[in-house]
Amino acid sequence: MDEPVVQHRGSCLCGGVRYEVTGPLRASSHCHCSMCRKAHGAAFASYGNARREHHRFVSGQALLRTYRSSSQVTRQFCSGCGSPLLWHSEGAYADLVAVPLGTLDTPFDSPPQKHIYVGSKAAWVEICDGYPQLAEE
Repeated sequence: MDEPVVQHRGSCLCGGVRYEVTGPLRASSHCHCSMCRKAHGAAFASYGNARREHHRFVSGQALLRTYRSSSQVTRQFCSGCGSPLLWHSEGAYADLVAVPLGTLDTPFDSPPQKHIYVGSKAAWVEICDGYPQLAEE
């Protein structure tokens, strides 16, 4: 059986953890919820979603740590450098994973983008890019 074609590769800041995505990244979003802001240390977190079975960590699994940020969501990050590497919901989107777009090492042509959870965005942020804005998801 042929191996699936790797469409994207990514890694953490220190390079200790690497991953591959063998399917398309879709539903590109910029999440403004307070948990994503805290996890990324930024005004919002930018993610691309892929089918769960298309994502795999290829090295550095011993460095991965998992944090359950809510009853439905787990986040994985590198324990060496702290880079966020994966977001997964056990709720409505259980078949998908979200990878932080800033961790990609391969070029990415973004599908249509949107801002989500803008109802809780940082007060000092003004969104001016024209992408759709959803108060929640």
